[in-house]
Amino acid sequence: MTTGLRSVAAALGVAAEVAADDLAVVVGDRELTHAQLHERAARLAGALAGRGIGPGDVVAVGLHNGAEYLETVLAAFRLGAVPVNVNYRYREPELRYALEYTSAAALVVDESLADVARAVVADLPGVRVLLQVGTEAYASAVAGPALPADDAERGDGIILLTGGTTGRPKGVVWDRDGLLGILSSVFRLHGIPAPTSLAEVAAGVTELGRRGDRPVVVPMSPMMHGTGFFNAMRTLLGGGTVCFATSRSLDAHEVWGIVARRRATEMVIVGDAFGRPLVDALADAEQAGTPYDIGCLRRITSSGVTWSVAVKRELLARGAMTLVDNISASEGGPFGISEVSRVEDLAEGRFTLASVARVLDEEDRDVVPGSGQVGVLASAGPQPVGYLGDPVRTARTWRVIDGVRHAVPGDLATVEADGRLVLLGRGDGVVNTGGEKVFPEEVEQALLAHPAITDAVVVGVPDPRWGQIVTALVAPRAALQGLTDAELTAHLGERLARYKHPRRLVRVDEVPRTTAGKANRARAREIATGQPFTVESGHVRAFARALGDAGPGIPPTFPIAFAHVDEDWPLVMRPGRPWHGSGAGPGESRGSGGLHAEQEFTYHRPLGEGETLTAHKRAGRTWTKAGRSGVLTFTERHIDFLDAQQQPVVRSTTVTVTTAPTQTPASEEAP
Repeated sequence: MTTGLRSVAAALGVAAEVAADDLAVVVGDRELTHAQLHERAARLAGALAGRGIGPGDVVAVGLHNGAEYLETVLAAFRLGAVPVNVNYRYREPELRYALEYTSAAALVVDESLADVARAVVADLPGVRVLLQVGTEAYASAVAGPALPADDAERGDGIILLTGGTTGRPKGVVWDRDGLLGILSSVFRLHGIPAPTSLAEVAAGVTELGRRGDRPVVVPMSPMMHGTGFFNAMRTLLGGGTVCFATSRSLDAHEVWGIVARRRATEMVIVGDAFGRPLVDALADAEQAGTPYDIGCLRRITSSGVTWSVAVKRELLARGAMTLVDNISASEGGPFGISEVSRVEDLAEGRFTLASVARVLDEEDRDVVPGSGQVGVLASAGPQPVGYLGDPVRTARTWRVIDGVRHAVPGDLATVEADGRLVLLGRGDGVVNTGGEKVFPEEVEQALLAHPAITDAVVVGVPDPRWGQIVTALVAPRAALQGLTDAELTAHLGERLARYKHPRRLVRVDEVPRTTAGKANRARAREIATGQPFTVESGHVRAFARALGDAGPGIPPTFPIAFAHVDEDWPLVMRPGRPWHGSGAGPGESRGSGGLHAEQEFTYHRPLGEGETLTAHKRAGRTWTKAGRSGVLTFTERHIDFLDAQQQPVVRSTTVTVTTAPTQTPASEEAP
């Protein structure tokens, strides 16, 4: 055994030798020891080598979580090739771009991506090998001759494709040292220094076994994302066991069954997106009188997404575990960390700077705690080489500061006087409203303090007066429909300055998130702006009117327009026939802030027996209400403003109202 780590394959191989007969991966009832997993990987490497794949080649992995993902990655390492993650949800243009961008020479997929892969690879001569898991070809590959291990010094690691602001993924290149720097956390967590030689890897795995600290991990995050990948591979480096669920989507009861049956010590989740269903499953089992035994669970980790105090509280109430909330990025880290083991220590959004992290001002100086300065997060922890094929962006993201290379991906933060780190989000996601900058994550954390709001995403929506207005998508719709916007935001008064409060709430069944659980702000913005807005001008009273002559009564179908409201500038709107209007304001108000309105429209056309009125805002989103007098009443809130010439300009929403016989008992559904 030589000194030096030589390669990622060599380090993982030594760990497997020490833990050879211990379980490496479990998927349902299927079990593979470390020796068996590495043997299959060696045979797969032999098959790939036989088809021309070798050192430096890129092997794309488009697989769901499972043993095949691990053995494909290990096979690539053994070849001296570079594995790259490919999203199994890709369509043809997306897969084509990923393969061309990374110059992939081989692609391993399962059935979910197989048809798309065949269509794309047919036109890409650079992809020399396409192998599908579950076929005879794959079975032959892992049963054929093994590729012998070698002693070559190799600095290659992985390419990690991560979401880009342009909609196209960017490749983050991790070499051997950066990758092993992350994976070695399996030792550092237990007070064992990160190994610098293969002998030290063997000693570390041996010591973890002696202490009974080899991890048994349930990685629920997809392996195609950094959090899932790094945690699974660090588990193998520590001689531990990776336990995968069999279901392709989250089955919380299956997960808890795995924890109890396999005596899992760690779990990797995606914030509330996974945490809340897990808590609900625990409660269901308890109510059924069959609670899960999760006393073995020591640690639950999440990274980069919202993990609320409410969900953490439910988890801590059920076991002696530590909850670890990390601020990290594909570009490096850690930047901040929140570790809590007791309910009484929970605090909303409380992070502390990681030991290798700083918050820097525009001059690359540390911001002063309590000063209110906003700076960028920087970390001197394990780092990649840079972005694939993009030296300009690489130079901008990884900078030498005070003689030390730091990752500075652009996350904004400030430090409170007590040392609390407040994450404010990426600079390109900041909402600029009337010249004030609002950071979405800060508002989201504050919204989640309301007991009825289980998830929230904040975006900026274009506005002619303010530039952007703060808009929040909140869930779940069913629990929020009986609460007004004022009730859902009243608690923000003691948490956030008024300009940070959402001017508009959009109630949704589910907040849009990526497969990694991160806020899908592009989709959220589409939802927030997808209502059929029109812009008109003229005297403000003219906007609350029928968009056609409806006559003295209400016809079966007709459009109506509403002005919007800002509670700071109430205005009574009295629409003309055939409605009467009333509002909560003192009358028309003018001022530098603009013209605003809050109105409640009551439709007085008597309904026929068995009829209701239904207002259709857009397909699938309706309000229905039948009153004793056959009257439909609801309040609509939007926004209006003054243009540069101080003339009222109103953005209005067109709503179609129809009459129809009552089919079911009346109900009211929020938009």
